[in-house]
Amino acid sequence: MLQAPHDSSRRDFMQKSVLATAGLLTPGPLAALAAPGGKKRRVAMVGTGHRGTGMWGKMLLEEHADVIEFVGLCDKNKGRLETAKKMLGVSCPTYTDFEEMMRRQKPEVLLVMTVDGTHDEFIIKGMEMGADIVSEKPMTTDETKCQAILDAEKRTGKKVTVTFNYRYSPHRQQIYDLLRQGTIGTITSVDFHWYLDTRHGADYFRRWHRRVENSGSLWVHKASHHFDLLNWWLESEPETVYAKGALENYGKNGPFRSTNCRPCPHKAQCPYYWDMTKDARLMALYAANEQYDGYLRDGCVFKEDVNIYDKMAATIGYANGVQVSYSLTTYSPYEGYRIAFNGTKGRVEAWIKESGAMTLEPYDEIMVARNFGSVEYIRVPQAEGHGGGDKLLRARIFRTPDAPDTWRQAAGSRDGAMAILVGIGARKSIASGQPVRIADLTSLRPVAVKA
Repeated sequence: MLQAPHDSSRRDFMQKSVLATAGLLTPGPLAALAAPGGKKRRVAMVGTGHRGTGMWGKMLLEEHADVIEFVGLCDKNKGRLETAKKMLGVSCPTYTDFEEMMRRQKPEVLLVMTVDGTHDEFIIKGMEMGADIVSEKPMTTDETKCQAILDAEKRTGKKVTVTFNYRYSPHRQQIYDLLRQGTIGTITSVDFHWYLDTRHGADYFRRWHRRVENSGSLWVHKASHHFDLLNWWLESEPETVYAKGALENYGKNGPFRSTNCRPCPHKAQCPYYWDMTKDARLMALYAANEQYDGYLRDGCVFKEDVNIYDKMAATIGYANGVQVSYSLTTYSPYEGYRIAFNGTKGRVEAWIKESGAMTLEPYDEIMVARNFGSVEYIRVPQAEGHGGGDKLLRARIFRTPDAPDTWRQAAGSRDGAMAILVGIGARKSIASGQPVRIADLTSLRPVAVKA
């Protein structure tokens, strides 16, 4: 573990850490930015929805078109596929048959951006057909699929990268630095509580995420983000999880319901009514292509087929002895999270306010409180795209994949597995009423301290 610098140099150290994370102090010779041999990397994408065409489509091309080229796009919805091609402005072929695309185009990198429950199918087949994988989180949705991915990676020699963008944001990297320096001594416990507001949180219950077979529930789709942060911050792996959860606000609990918002007769009475027609992008991607697969992007949050939880809480035990208290609420008046690391010498705490009724500042703040000592506040400027992480993640994957990983931010299949196994274990714990051992789910054995 890194030693904390003396107080006189500490602020300089912290400032430099933030700048380095943003790429402002890191040497960047042009030769390191080019793809091997000066050739562009051949990239294909399966799943051309909002995330695929946005964060991993248009934005990727705007930043890295000089080092990558799309050689194929694939989606089961042929209308959305052609819409996505126009949105990206690419000339590559499009396919509704995944294996045909892989066979004809032979991409070096496959972007897997489909519904979570199908990730395993495309990750495994993609590796078997010669591509390295960049998978949107979560890597998959249950332990059987997870084990199959781990086995396929070992069998094929190809690699899976999971897009945990939160690791790359300057604010979260700042916390990582503080913990590594031993600022609060030995970490003993963590309080971590995440709040989704009545806009963003409700949206998960409109979309395909509302079905556990599609998303693994928010324990996996959403909370895997949070569990990965914990695993990364603590540099340890989860060992046990005990959880509670319920569906008490959305789904069958609604006073009325419809198929989706646009034709709903209860628009005036429903506080969750959402007018999708005001979003031209979503109308073009989804509404214009409903005829091909029947998917309604503005589904009713009170549909009776909702089978995921909307409130969740867990106690997580780590292999290094750290205890974590975690919760996720999906109908809060504001969006953000509160986290506190308790240590033998003090406490590191942050309350991130992302939207809603609370006043937003142009910075995120970290409080460092020392036992029998001072309290210090560190302000980190806010940035767009998951706290500034999106842009840095894309650059890391497609420009500098071989650069030193100073903050251990690159996430592979083991990281992807350990993030989802907490949520999978939580689901099982709720069903059984008993704690679940992570080691009982796959062949992976949690380690106390990551090398």
